[in-house]
Amino acid sequence: MKEEQKSGTKDEPMVETGADTTVPCHEESAQEAPGDGDLKALLEAKEAEIQSLKDKILRQAADMENTRKRLERDRSEAIAYANESLIRELLSVVDNLERAIQHAEQDSDSQTLLEGVRMTHKHFLDTLARFGCKPFESKGKDFDPCFHEAILQQDSKEFQPNTVIQEFQRGYTLHDRLLRPALVAVSKGTRTASCSQESDSSA
Repeated sequence: MKEEQKSGTKDEPMVETGADTTVPCHEESAQEAPGDGDLKALLEAKEAEIQSLKDKILRQAADMENTRKRLERDRSEAIAYANESLIRELLSVVDNLERAIQHAEQDSDSQTLLEGVRMTHKHFLDTLARFGCKPFESKGKDFDPCFHEAILQQDSKEFQPNTVIQEFQRGYTLHDRLLRPALVAVSKGTRTASCSQESDSSA
């Protein structure tokens, strides 16, 4: 009896767990969930974080939309004014043509007018060449369907079969690409013509 009282005074209070075991009261308190105040603070912090992320996403979406509109505007302007430099250069050709017309109205000398037109024509071709547009010679060349469009065939003793013998309209290239085929007459013959993009075909 004395041993039971002794152990009861020195040991910590025990709590029954329902499984034939007992645990100290202070351990049970440590396992309890956090208080309502802590949960509310944690929830508010998470809500603030979510709102911050939403605001960031909205700002990024607005920035992307503004960037898209700016690129679309720049693209439209680039297309609208793509030929600005070419047109500015061609204005000087128009000026020369107007001067030639004025000179022809005051002077009946056809030779002077012809010389003025030739100079204007050369100026025009030089302007086109600065932008990569050049004519190519066709007469005497082998017919090439990549660069020539035959509108008729003629017998010819001077040229080999399937050779360009006359040019009705000059062809032009823009850099390395065909801009307009030449309209030509071709000598009759059975020699086959294949499309070739070799540089000597447009020389």
